[in-house]
Amino acid sequence: MIARALACFVFALAAWPFPAAAAPFVLEATIALPGTPGRIDHLDIDIARKRLFVAEVGNGSVDIVDLDKKKTIHRISGLDEPQGIVYSPQSDRFVVACGGDGKVMFFSGKDFSPRGMIDLGDDADDARLDTRNGYAVIGYGSGGLAIIDPSKPARLAAVPLPAHPEGFALAPSNGRAYVNVPGAREIDVVDLGARKRMTAWAIPHLSANFPIALDESGHAAIAFRSPAKIALYDIASGQILTASDTCGDADDIFFDAKRRRFYVSC
Repeated sequence: MIARALACFVFALAAWPFPAAAAPFVLEATIALPGTPGRIDHLDIDIARKRLFVAEVGNGSVDIVDLDKKKTIHRISGLDEPQGIVYSPQSDRFVVACGGDGKVMFFSGKDFSPRGMIDLGDDADDARLDTRNGYAVIGYGSGGLAIIDPSKPARLAAVPLPAHPEGFALAPSNGRAYVNVPGAREIDVVDLGARKRMTAWAIPHLSANFPIALDESGHAAIAFRSPAKIALYDIASGQILTASDTCGDADDIFFDAKRRRFYVSC
């Protein structure tokens, strides 16, 4: 398993009343993933059962980790470059997007048994849950977002994009997806209800925008690899509010609502 560095960045906006310096992080546990050569990709969680789903792209597998027991309890093998993974509590199914063959695989959250497959054709990548309805939204191919109902399973819609989507985030408050499209040097805004691309934010001085995360106040944190920057956007206007240097090769961003911090993994 490849070690990852975790960097923490706090945006010092005047409009954000940040608390005083928080206590340093304390390592609680280390969980091994035995027999897992190559890198891992995305993760998701079944909070009710305290199970973590780990997409192991380099090993062609997904591990299910029991967070109470702190060990792997099941492995699904034979997948072709599993990348995106998302768990839908509404259907009690987890969805695995495979970049190698473009297939989206569905499994029971209870016993991990197969529950169907949808072929997107090419490079099924990042996956997110629309918490309003339990649908999975998956970026794929040379430019598209697939909206999928895991309970059937069925593809409900495909929204065309100008190039392959990388990281994206969904805002339940307005039903929109904010999608990094580095091949087009832009960030696309998609209306999930109307199932169409609404607008795009140009990024003339930055490139290689991969991960993105939203906070609860209408901001999007987006990490760029060239140069290595993290920028905070106002999602209402599409304007950059502030930016800071970050670590190279950023792969994911997470928002800590309690401490009002964004964490960038590189």
